[in-house]
Amino acid sequence: MALSDTQVNSLELRARDIRATIIEMLTAAGSGHTAGPLGMADIFAALYFHILSHDPAHPEWDLRDRLILSNGHITPVRYAAMAHAGYFPVEECLTLRKFGSRLQGHPERQKLPGVETTSGPLGSGLGQAAGYAYAARMDGKKFRTFCLMSDGEQDTGNIWESAMFAGNNRLSNLTAIIDRNNIQINGMTENVMPLENMRAKYEAFNWHVLEIDGHNMRAIVDACDEAAAIYERPTVIIAHTIPGRGVREIEFDYRWHGVPPGKGPTDKVPADKQAEVFLKELRTLKGKIQSEHE
Repeated sequence: MALSDTQVNSLELRARDIRATIIEMLTAAGSGHTAGPLGMADIFAALYFHILSHDPAHPEWDLRDRLILSNGHITPVRYAAMAHAGYFPVEECLTLRKFGSRLQGHPERQKLPGVETTSGPLGSGLGQAAGYAYAARMDGKKFRTFCLMSDGEQDTGNIWESAMFAGNNRLSNLTAIIDRNNIQINGMTENVMPLENMRAKYEAFNWHVLEIDGHNMRAIVDACDEAAAIYERPTVIIAHTIPGRGVREIEFDYRWHGVPPGKGPTDKVPADKQAEVFLKELRTLKGKIQSEHE
């Protein structure tokens, strides 16, 4: 069912709140990744507040959808989304990367209920997700498995082994989402290791391929709905996103891939003003979203 204007407004506001929490938690941590998490906030808002079948009060519910975060370095967006969804208090986000915290720099399955896998080494998630999907089919269980990946990790060979396995086994209960933001730690993806034609590559492995604007709530939800209707093929959604979305000083700048506010490039905003400026922009964005839907 198509999203109503009210639902779109609600999800956009959720994404804005998730972005603000990302800035706050990274600033408190003094380390971590900024551009990727901000760019994926719309997708995570759509997942946790509309698409996923899950229950924050019962994170081990057997029939829950599984979300595998392959690019574990963007975990601040997952933590922020989970906190706003009710898995744990939002205030706990400020413990990110602290000693003894449940919110480590890469997610740990045994640390935090609701996290399905421990991730860190890029390229591992699609194989894990394919295993979940294959096991679900063997057990006759109806949950769906979602795998979130970066575009840069498509450089790794084990991604394509997993893609071949999923396509060969017709894992229609598997949906992969690639964050196509065109950056990685040392530059633009097409300069480091060209990835195109990504659509043709996945189609060659028997995947159903969709390409969307990763900041359009209706497009995100419609793509996931279409994936659920596809029979005998896994689906990959290539989500074109803007790294740093929501904060214009960060957008499209690969230098923000692996640094937090306060330690980022200073050619636009002084280091000691970055968190303040970014949060002010996001507060302004919230007002703009509200006024657009009134």
